[in-house]
Amino acid sequence: MELAVLNTAGKDTGKKVTLDEKIFGVEPNDHAIYLDVKQYLANQRQGTHKSKERGEVAGSTRKIKRQKGTGTARAGSVKSPVFRGGGRAFGPRPRNYGFKLNKKVKQLARLSALSYKAKEQAIMIVEDFSLEAPKTKDFINVLNNLNISDKKSLMVLNDQNKNLYLSSRNLKTSKVVKLSELNTYDILNCANLVFIESSLESLQKQD
Repeated sequence: MELAVLNTAGKDTGKKVTLDEKIFGVEPNDHAIYLDVKQYLANQRQGTHKSKERGEVAGSTRKIKRQKGTGTARAGSVKSPVFRGGGRAFGPRPRNYGFKLNKKVKQLARLSALSYKAKEQAIMIVEDFSLEAPKTKDFINVLNNLNISDKKSLMVLNDQNKNLYLSSRNLKTSKVVKLSELNTYDILNCANLVFIESSLESLQKQD
């Protein structure tokens, strides 16, 4: 599959790039994608939730009424979960939601996501560029020229570019990442996947 390389004005530069079939033409594995996305979202969870159980609630441990003869259920403490102000039964505790996922499964998931984007013709190649200063307005102009300002876009850079990152940070529909940070969730979560020319070259070399 060949794609034209565009410049920041949205015009064809005359250069063509061939997408590697080993990366953008694999048979997608939906279960691998599911596992990788599940792990990514699980890792975003803080897991700091906590509620007090009956052993942690402040209160007296005195038996509040006699065991028998009251006509109601027996009760031994005001900290019991059945009473208002008592501890919570089986409440949440701090925990880590992350789980292990094999490296090859994650790699397959990413290749599957890239192949889906290639089939949908949702990949664009832009020649390397940079902004002189971190200005959101300049970055929006680039997106407008590429006709992707009204859709979710993910721009993949080869190396860290501070001005591009800062220029895109305020935009809800656009995200800029380094190639090393590219993951399955972000690929699937965007409508347009934009590769800077050098980042695509690096991706096709490493995979």
